Amino acid sequence: MPTIKCQDGVNLYYEEAGTGLPLVFVHEFAGEYRSWENQMRYFSRKYRCIAYNSRGYPPSDVPADAEAYSFEHQRAGILAVLDGLGIEKAHIVGLSMGAFATFYFGMKWPQRALSLTLAGIGSGSMPDVRETFAQESVAAADGLLQSGWVEMAPVRGITPTRVQFRNKDPRGFAEFLGMLSEHSAHGSAMTLKGYQARRPALQDFSMEMAECTTPTLIMSGDEDWPCLDASMMLKRMMPSAGLAFIPQTGHACNLEEPALFNLLLERFLHQVDSGQYRMRDPMASPGRML
Repeated sequence: MPTIKCQDGVNLYYEEAGTGLPLVFVHEFAGEYRSWENQMRYFSRKYRCIAYNSRGYPPSDVPADAEAYSFEHQRAGILAVLDGLGIEKAHIVGLSMGAFATFYFGMKWPQRALSLTLAGIGSGSMPDVRETFAQESVAAADGLLQSGWVEMAPVRGITPTRVQFRNKDPRGFAEFLGMLSEHSAHGSAMTLKGYQARRPALQDFSMEMAECTTPTLIMSGDEDWPCLDASMMLKRMMPSAGLAFIPQTGHACNLEEPALFNLLLERFLHQVDSGQYRMRDPMASPGRML
């Protein structure tokens, strides 16, 4: 079983396919390495694709203590994957919780990223919802520890930002719930308590965002309500960022609209790899109406 050891001794399971420039996928809270299968199959024709499971997601290790799941551990997990596979720089693609980790990674180690893709990023980051998000994360963790994923997957899986996926693709959504029910309740609960409930707001990195020159793509479904304002905020604050909204789409946009997700990501990667991706022209900054 292929694993990479993090600095604190936690082993992360990974899979890879293809050759070429490295492309690393970082999964969401309700996802795992298998959530990226559509992207692994598509992009491995041109790239060396790597998908891994974060700590708390078997077959990766499941540390007992919530302190082992901090945002620092999560972004260091990406670095461990690069170092463990001898990769100097890679395109990093994250969804939701994985997008936060990708963002945190890019703000600390920009020299290790060819590009950053932040899909479905922002839940719980805006000031008016931070306290509520933290409280709900802790409550959800307690519910998982009490009931487990087999019972909770159908409950946690149906949300205002996932019903779109269910309605469009019942077969794909059933597969998603099936994989979710196999997750470690303890690992997910510690992730909620140690990472989700405590992670810093995106706005805390305003200086790093303003100075970021790493090509960045922000993607969001236009019905991924918790992420819309955050996506716009990131676009405004990062002169290196492009923004794409996917119509009538919820949170797990890579699963719900895989063809469109792949198309947008492929176009972005091509621009970066060909040297054609540009920082925002200062003249494009809002200053007048006409």
